[in-house]
Amino acid sequence: MDTTVPPQHFSLFGLDVVWAATFLAAVGVVAVIVAIYNAATVRDPMARRIKSLNERREQLKAGITASTAKRRAKLVKKNVTTNRIRALLSSLQVLQDSQLKQVQQALAQAGIRSKDLAVTVIFARMVLPIVVGVTAAVLIYGIDMWPDMSALKKFASFAGPLILAYKAPDLLINNKKAKRTANIRKGLPDALDLLVICAEAGLTVDASFARVSRELGKAYPDLGEEFALTSIELSFLTERRQALENLAYRVDLDSVRGVVTTLIQTEKYGTPLASALRVLSAEFRNERMMRAEEKAARLPAIMTVPLIVFILPVLFVVILGPAACNIKDALVK
Repeated sequence: MDTTVPPQHFSLFGLDVVWAATFLAAVGVVAVIVAIYNAATVRDPMARRIKSLNERREQLKAGITASTAKRRAKLVKKNVTTNRIRALLSSLQVLQDSQLKQVQQALAQAGIRSKDLAVTVIFARMVLPIVVGVTAAVLIYGIDMWPDMSALKKFASFAGPLILAYKAPDLLINNKKAKRTANIRKGLPDALDLLVICAEAGLTVDASFARVSRELGKAYPDLGEEFALTSIELSFLTERRQALENLAYRVDLDSVRGVVTTLIQTEKYGTPLASALRVLSAEFRNERMMRAEEKAARLPAIMTVPLIVFILPVLFVVILGPAACNIKDALVK
């Protein structure tokens, strides 16, 4: 008679420990493979951007909206859809010029070049709350999928997705805009130093922007893209002032607006460009150092909550745990 006892598997929160460990090991292996792949394959962040900028150069040079028949047909189809959405919003009297310009500027500052997408964003603001609100109302109040929920929880479950659906397009755009602005702010002092070097070497403003965009393209792709586009517009637009103002329009930074104002004044009054850019570069470097010092000064206050929540309980367990075990043993005896 076989008296061997089958192995017992422990469970954690209703899950078999062996299966949980196997799943976590598989996730770890996949994460290691992805990390090795990302480390082994280094991609050029400026390749796609340079391609789009070259296409923009050809468009400005030829004065057309698309370079091939296929792209022209795609663009016409896209414009037809946008025009239909625009006509629908205009008929409902919800499309305002000021609102449209504001969304177009936000898209440009987020790195999205299509101005027609602004109409889609405004349309999404109107449609998403209706779709999400009707779906939530049917699930919560119509079908009564969660009958045990109280009236307050049902209202919160209905109002939360409704507000989130209305704010979702703006949240996505603002998030992309904030990340892009932070990357540009980080690389602006280095870009100004390179502009000073190019100006002292005798290069023109558009050639300086082109050279700086090539040098900083891999380290700061967003800033390199903006400088490259500014160089293209300086070469092809009739008004150089407009090309510089477009740079300030596409980047939501006071420092960039200061650089643009300085460049416009140097071209208008003939003041030395290198000295003005050198002063601005020193100011921006001091500003970046002040921001770093401010973050360092805020660090003790920020670390207080994690220290109290995560570190102090562990210290109490380590220090008082053996004493509590000894007291328990003494009481048991």
